[in-house]
Amino acid sequence: MQYFDFSFLKVTPLNILDIVLVALIIYQLYNLIRGTIAANIFIGLALIFGLFFVVRALHMQLLTAILGKFVDVGIIAVIIVFQQEIRRFLLLVGKNASLQRNKAWWQYFFGKAEAEKNNYARIKPIIDACKNLKQNRIGALIVFAKYYDEQFYQNSCEIIDSKISKRLLESIFQKTSPLHDGAVVISENKIKSASCILPLTEKTDLPAQFGLRHRAGIGVTEANEATAIIVSEETGEISYAKQGRVKMNISFAELEKLLNKDF
Repeated sequence: MQYFDFSFLKVTPLNILDIVLVALIIYQLYNLIRGTIAANIFIGLALIFGLFFVVRALHMQLLTAILGKFVDVGIIAVIIVFQQEIRRFLLLVGKNASLQRNKAWWQYFFGKAEAEKNNYARIKPIIDACKNLKQNRIGALIVFAKYYDEQFYQNSCEIIDSKISKRLLESIFQKTSPLHDGAVVISENKIKSASCILPLTEKTDLPAQFGLRHRAGIGVTEANEATAIIVSEETGEISYAKQGRVKMNISFAELEKLLNKDF
């Protein structure tokens, strides 16, 4: 019986560690761009690089020269295009988010009931505030950011950094409040900022009744790993945006399920 000879493959513990670390970095980068507009940009860049190697192999000189100029500055282009994602990656490393996630998994397996109880206590003030806002036809935009990028959110916001409170949320969105015109950003179980001006989505196939509040709620979930609750001022209808997609006219039971899953 003949055996394959794999003696030429020299695998050392350092090689395995190297592969594992690279895999972890790629996984964290995937988490940062998953569901955001950056994922589509990455696919576009990958297609351009792939096309360059194809036309070069086929000796198509004109296309090779044009695409080659782009490939020559590829690293610089990636840094410019993915500036926000790189910032969030460094923020994730600095705050040791992976350690916090491991703690969350530990709690999931060994203290799931307690975790669900604590999570309901966190989202209850938000649901209660949304009920009051819906009843009184008060427009609102509440964003849940997985990573709070200070440069992205604080440029146009008023810093709050307060415990999540039903009364505080209601008072912020009252029409007489100077902070009502904009979004509230919640992260790290706190109301981090209010009156935030967010980027609008560039989608053109949205329903006609969607105003700036809905477009901003969708836009922020395209640009960041975030979710958003939008309360319509005209109808009181509650919508839920995630990864650039929006669920319209959701019930409070459905809202609770979504927040339990995402928050």
